[in-house]
Amino acid sequence: MQPKNLKRLLRALDRQGLDVTYNNRTYSVRLVNSPDAPVAEVLLPEDFPVEAKALKQLANLASVRHPSGGCVCRACATPDFHPGDAGVAIGSVIETVGQVIPGAVGSDINCGMRLHVVDLTIDEFLAKRDQFVERMKGDYFFGTRDVTMTAQAMRSLFQYGVPGWLDAMLDQPTGSVVKSDLQQLAQESERIFLGGSMDGDWKLAPEELVPDSGLVRDGGLATIGGGNHFVEVQRVDKVENRSLAHAWGVREGQLAFMIHSGSRNVGKYIGGMWRDQAKATWQKGLKYPDSQIFPLSTYSHPELVASYLQAESTAANYAFVNRLLLAELLRLRLREIYREIYKDVEAPLVYDLPHNITLLEGEGWVTRKGACPAHAEQPVIIPGSMGAYSYLMVGRGNPTFCNSASHGAGRIRSRFDLSRKGASQSESELGLTGVDCITLREERRIEEAPAAYKPIQSVIDVQVEAEMVDVVARLSPVLTFKA
Repeated sequence: MQPKNLKRLLRALDRQGLDVTYNNRTYSVRLVNSPDAPVAEVLLPEDFPVEAKALKQLANLASVRHPSGGCVCRACATPDFHPGDAGVAIGSVIETVGQVIPGAVGSDINCGMRLHVVDLTIDEFLAKRDQFVERMKGDYFFGTRDVTMTAQAMRSLFQYGVPGWLDAMLDQPTGSVVKSDLQQLAQESERIFLGGSMDGDWKLAPEELVPDSGLVRDGGLATIGGGNHFVEVQRVDKVENRSLAHAWGVREGQLAFMIHSGSRNVGKYIGGMWRDQAKATWQKGLKYPDSQIFPLSTYSHPELVASYLQAESTAANYAFVNRLLLAELLRLRLREIYREIYKDVEAPLVYDLPHNITLLEGEGWVTRKGACPAHAEQPVIIPGSMGAYSYLMVGRGNPTFCNSASHGAGRIRSRFDLSRKGASQSESELGLTGVDCITLREERRIEEAPAAYKPIQSVIDVQVEAEMVDVVARLSPVLTFKA
């Protein structure tokens, strides 16, 4: 079955300089004037709109070549595919050899997902919902959280990620972490992608966050961030794969909490710096790429490629700890409020994985922008909107899609479109009826309304049919914190 008006659509895309074909829910795209670039494939449900801007951005990315050597050898996109603000489509996945592309990751380095489960029933949770919400609003919105740490802990965080930070905290606990079960946190690091540790260098972090001595009070740590980032309390609504769910500690009826955040201002600092560096390194006298996407080549500047990857890893380490602390603040509040019901609310980690990151895979690097790794047997977390189901999946390791899966449903309406003067603001049209959104900004609630997102079920179904992932469990939203 083909989408309606397919021929007319393909002719229109051709006029925009795109060579596009369609077969079995997959669009294949390449720039007409870049016949040597790889054909990029986009998997989309049949009823999803095809956005020419996003296709052009993906084709641009697939055609990036460094004049000194280095190229994109494979490119694809996941079904949450939509245009990106910085010229790179969300959902893009590329494999490069001989080059890395800082702009393909952008500034939200290691934006990712984290999922915990809790042995509380929905009724038990809702009985003290208001008390829980007020304390979490203080931690997430009003700065009552205490994530103070020593200068040594901050250096270890940037250098080694979660294990380094934990070692420093075991030596000298500070802030609210003095109430945490550090042994549990250490054991849970096995359930973080790459153990929550990449090859960072604290000297590449923002200077004010790595002083020689004393205490550091970083206003960015344990913060959700704007846009589509969130912390959501959920209920395990249905288990599809009982053996895997059991192995991962997931059962129907449990409460869960899901976290979507990244490297915050550290990522902006490092991502912005290296986008500028890649442009400044471009050979003098050579025309800039039409896409304004600048790679770094291992042939001409191997030291810069190594430095960029280490800088990206430094921000990624920060993001791993940021998500851990967001989760730990919530877990500590659950223990305070619900200890009368359960003496110890364990709230174990199911998994934590990244979205925006460059990883050494195969013969080169795989860069995912708004897509997550989905290697065989690896947990995958795909959230819906705050008015729709989210899914715990397991990767199938499909090489056609570079062992990747979507990072969500994908936007269908821009924030501007939803918030502009004259746009519909009714609860039902925005899909907000019955949605429990905790935020201090009404515009955030509207910008992130369910109507802004594509139907999550179609996104899940098409990836299951393409053998990218399988469903382990479905989770329904209870309440959502949006900064």
